[in-house]
Amino acid sequence: MPPTRTPRKAKAVTSRPARSTPSDDGLRALHRQMLLIRRFEERAARAYAEAKVGGYCHLNLGEEATVVGLMAALETDDYVYANYREHGYALARGVSPERAMAELYGRTDGVSRGWGGSMHMFDLDARFMGGYGIVGGQIPLATGTALAIDYRGGTEAVMCLMGDGTTNIGAFHESLNIAALWGLPIVYVVNNNGLGMGTTVEQSSAEPELHKRADAYRMASARVDGGDPIAVLDAARIALASARAGRPYLLETMTGRMKGHSVVDPARYRSDEDAAAARAADPVARFTAVLNERGVLDDEELAKIDAEVLGEVSAAAAFADASPEPAVSTLFDYTYATPVPNDSRRLPGEALFPAPPRPFDIALAGGAR
Repeated sequence: MPPTRTPRKAKAVTSRPARSTPSDDGLRALHRQMLLIRRFEERAARAYAEAKVGGYCHLNLGEEATVVGLMAALETDDYVYANYREHGYALARGVSPERAMAELYGRTDGVSRGWGGSMHMFDLDARFMGGYGIVGGQIPLATGTALAIDYRGGTEAVMCLMGDGTTNIGAFHESLNIAALWGLPIVYVVNNNGLGMGTTVEQSSAEPELHKRADAYRMASARVDGGDPIAVLDAARIALASARAGRPYLLETMTGRMKGHSVVDPARYRSDEDAAAARAADPVARFTAVLNERGVLDDEELAKIDAEVLGEVSAAAAFADASPEPAVSTLFDYTYATPVPNDSRRLPGEALFPAPPRPFDIALAGGAR
């Protein structure tokens, strides 16, 4: 019989920290990280148009404040599970722009050696446990990781990212139920850009305030302005403290999406007013203006940082261009973790079995003798 286990007992979270007041250097670091994500994603969109990036490509344009706020709240040994809109999270988690861009290009120097592409980056050293193309596919896996931490008595936490549309699938509810029953150290984060793929939250969810879905599982939750990196950082710290104390948490960040669902989506389902509102709420411009007004960064410093970041992203693109393509002979290298009997190594177009000799060929062979 499997060993019995006692779910970790929830501890009370007795204090809620006041709004953070990062140092000027801390504010500059957040700003630079947001700008790096913005310029990286802009370059990724360009590379896709140049046919250097294949498959699907979903960008974090408009989500930069949410990305850096969430990732800044994590400890180095915490785990992150993402959906397919993941580039910015990988960068903020410590994956270099060079390795991230090479992965988009499908090259061997990519963070997943070119096998993951835009949607499936993975870096165990950063405890970035991948992006997942199946909507909600990451949620049970993240919950399982939290269960493993609980079994070991570890102090790590798991952060599981998803979009608003994901809250309508069964795995979301099943995972939250298990996490709440067993007191698992996990924070579920819903990045609510109001659109799902192309349908508004109000049209697809009977309860459009998605954090309230946690109420069904007696789980703590909150909604936060996803365009304010400090507000997101504070909310994420509260959520993580709760999770580490055995009280899983659902955090909803209200973000904008400045482009379509993917780089090939013209977003014709959005009104001109809606698109203009998203541009007006640009979190990078908003945070830049705040730092400029406070005297943290003047116009000259802002221009210098932008030039440095553009140079960093250009160098990443050059690195990706120079990185080798995977050899065809390696096509099946990562199909299985260990050798499997009868593992097929056929290349596309090759027959399953050798074709039997044709009578004409046999006759020719006999005549030759």
